Order: sequence, then C-alpha cells, then structure tokens
Amino acid sequence: MTSTYPIALVVGSNRRESLNRKLAKAITRLDAPTLRFQDIRIDDLPMYNGDLEAARPAEVNRFTDEVRACSGVLIVMPEHNRSLPAVLKNAIDWGSKPADRNVWRDKPVAITGTSPGAIGTAVGQQHLRQIMGILGATVMGGEAYIGNKPQLVDEQGSFADDTTRAFVQAYLDRFATLVGKLA
Repeated sequence: MTSTYPIALVVGSNRRESLNRKLAKAITRLDAPTLRFQDIRIDDLPMYNGDLEAARPAEVNRFTDEVRACSGVLIVMPEHNRSLPAVLKNAIDWGSKPADRNVWRDKPVAITGTSPGAIGTAVGQQHLRQIMGILGATVMGGEAYIGNKPQLVDEQGSFADDTTRAFVQAYLDRFATLVGKLA
C-alpha cells in the first residue's frame, strides 16, 4: 500500500500574475499519486523581527504549523538580482526561528523556478540550496531551471510543451521517491 504525503507548495513570488505561480499550478497537475500539494501562503507574513518572537503574529504561527505538518516542501521561485526574492527569504527566516523549532530541519526540499532570463533561476536556486542546507533541510540533488518560453503553461494550467512536461515530471518523480524514503 502506497502512502500519500502532504507537500508544502511555497511559491516565492507575491505577484498576482506570477510566472512561478503558473508553473507551480502546472506542476501540481502532473501525475504524482503519492504527493498531495498544499499551497502555503507567504505574502501575508510580516518582515522577520526578533522582537516579535515573544508574541508571534497569527500569520507566522499558521505558516510554521502548515509547513511543519507536511512531509516535504516544493519551492517554486523567481530570481531577483541573482538571488531569492525577499518574500521567500522572509518566510525561510520565520520558519527557522527559534532554532529548536526550525521547520526546515530534516525536511525533504525540491527547488525549481522560471524567469524570462536566459539562465532562468539558476543563480537564485543555488543561493537557496545553500541557505536550506545550512538550516538542515535535505535538498534534493539535481537542477530544475526552467526557461520561460512563450506558452510554457497553457490556458488550462498545464505544460504546453511535451519536453518540458517530461523533464518536470521526471524531477517530480525523483522528489516523490525522496519524500517516500525520508517520511
């Protein structure tokens, strides 16, 4: 009997028409029978401030509780100035504090993303891998930089290109295997 694992889907963009939100939606439409994606909101989190630790805002508690309850995390991110977006870094900071309640520790994490640039989100993803590794996450090996070509995602929210669909499906399959091993 195969288990189904809840996966925190964290989109590192707060744009309404985010390319990465569309990518995330297309990923969740792929065949992943052992993964159940849960969209985790990060755009409502206040900027991290240690002064707020004593009485954490409700949005922070909701965020950390939702991530903690999941068996793994899929982060879909744009790249801002060759790094990760501030909204995503802020969420990571909240999730890592206090150190004894770090929600990222031992959590399987897969990272992907798209941007209009020629190298996609390659540099930002490398930066994020470094941060998540320091926080004790088990970051899946391999790279998933997706160039944002016209019609990456169709109007129905699925991958428009068979080659991209197959590439992302293989990446998702590897993530499902990792989650199953570590759950």
